[in-house]
Amino acid sequence: MSENLFGQIRIFVLVELTSLYPDIPTDVLARVEVTPTREAAHGDMATNAALVAAKPTGKSPREIAAALALALAERPEIAKAEQAGPGFVNITLAPAILLAQIPVILQAQEQYGSSKIGNVRRVNVEYVSANPTGPLHVGHCRGAVVGDALANLLAKAGFDVTKEYYINDAGAQVIALAWSVYWRYLQALGTTLKEGEFAEAAPTGLQYPGDYLIPVGAALAQDHGAALAGPGCSIAESALWLNVVRDAAIAAMMDLVREDLAALGVYHDIFTSEAALVAAGGVEHALATLSANDLLYEGVLEPPKGKTPEDWEPREQTLFKSTAFGDDIDRPVKKSDGSNTYFANDIAYHADKLTRGFTSLIDVWGADHGGYVKRMKAAVKAMAGARDASLDVVLCQIVRVMKDGVPMKMSKRAGTFVELRELIDAVGADTVRFIMLTRKSDAQMEFDLDAAVAQTRENPVFYVQYAHARCRSVLRAAAGLSALPEPDDLSSLDAAEELALIRRLISWPRAIEAAAEAHEPHRIAFFLYDLAGDFHALWNRGRENAALRFLQEERPVETAARLALVAATATVLRSGLAVLGVTPAEEMRG
Repeated sequence: MSENLFGQIRIFVLVELTSLYPDIPTDVLARVEVTPTREAAHGDMATNAALVAAKPTGKSPREIAAALALALAERPEIAKAEQAGPGFVNITLAPAILLAQIPVILQAQEQYGSSKIGNVRRVNVEYVSANPTGPLHVGHCRGAVVGDALANLLAKAGFDVTKEYYINDAGAQVIALAWSVYWRYLQALGTTLKEGEFAEAAPTGLQYPGDYLIPVGAALAQDHGAALAGPGCSIAESALWLNVVRDAAIAAMMDLVREDLAALGVYHDIFTSEAALVAAGGVEHALATLSANDLLYEGVLEPPKGKTPEDWEPREQTLFKSTAFGDDIDRPVKKSDGSNTYFANDIAYHADKLTRGFTSLIDVWGADHGGYVKRMKAAVKAMAGARDASLDVVLCQIVRVMKDGVPMKMSKRAGTFVELRELIDAVGADTVRFIMLTRKSDAQMEFDLDAAVAQTRENPVFYVQYAHARCRSVLRAAAGLSALPEPDDLSSLDAAEELALIRRLISWPRAIEAAAEAHEPHRIAFFLYDLAGDFHALWNRGRENAALRFLQEERPVETAARLALVAATATVLRSGLAVLGVTPAEEMRG
């Protein structure tokens, strides 16, 4: 049998279904699913095949389900198949098939669950991509974790994944950063200019007052002396210093970003500069491509209903025909003064990804960019042309960090936000990563620092880590026993709790594929929590019933079987934690 029992049983279902009804179209068969049942009493798996096949066959779902159940029940791998509900078929596997997966798991180790559904298709996952204006804050954390776990998940599912960070270094925010750094530079030189005077005189004001810019200003003073300052350390003509200060500021901020991401266990394969893309003519090339395909025109947008978006102005502009690709309105790519919009730059960036050979693009954005999704998807469709390429956008809602029941106070060093490093220092990177994945990314969440360190079932990362640590403790204790036989006879694993655990283990490959196809890494955290619950239940039953204890030296065959089950459980826990980027605990107290 295959490692993926759900995939193998699905093949059996398709074989029997097409044997009964040979004329079912291929696109209909593609919708046939085999999924876990919600209750163990209903079997191990269920299929919707009869419901899917009803319309093309002209038969009732119940009639198809009854015939399909009879056919499946003839297979030796299936102990029982029954028509259920409006047309489902519930399937109970032969016990030997369930037990046979334990050595499969032990043979594959952490590779168990790895899939080939990705078919080595090239996927670009772009995430974090924070403006290079300071250290990362809690608002960036969720996108960093979701993007990184999603990339790991897709790689395990057989995709060729590239992790990318887009440096937004071509907009007005980096000019404002440069002025803020320039103030710190003047301070390092001993200026008599007051902060308020500088803020009033600078065209961008003092938008980034955090102390983290002090070392950047000091480094500029050391490297350039007073060469960048005007007489008496006043505000000099910006043309003399702006490029130098901006480049130094961006480099220093990206060093901070990389350090923060490394502390979280996040490492990107590629860092792409927006400024470099613009300088290389990427925007002009992208707009020329759209123009050549008759997708740009000069026009005036109608005023939208409700809140007026920032990119609307009642003047003639160059517009992209985004409505031809599913957007609500056409979108400006040039302003009335002829300068490019931010959207034009983003079109060029995504076109660059396509040029680099990626066929699947995934962007992880903050939920405040939700209104930008349709236009970006439209642009990718337009730039892809006849190529089979797609864009999916994963939105991440805000996270509130709570301490003692109240929101965590902002960082004194940063001045305006809670830094990511503070959160990591408080509870550890593994805890941050796991908890950030305990809810779907588009749902708001509160990160409770007190709950994150609690040793209770309500703390999911502790609950899962404790399960792995318990597995490891059993295996270490087994090393002190007399020589045990090889776990060739697993038939003693017949208790309800043992079978529940095995059923969970065999669903791991399917969980990987389903989560990868949906681009939802939080499903892996949910799976691990449920798996931990099954193991803890078996552990507790062993306390109540001596016959279910893992180690019974007087019963070597049964002990060897149970140790195999424990080892398989630890293997799948490690496999799942690796997807989340969390280090499994070998030992815990509690």
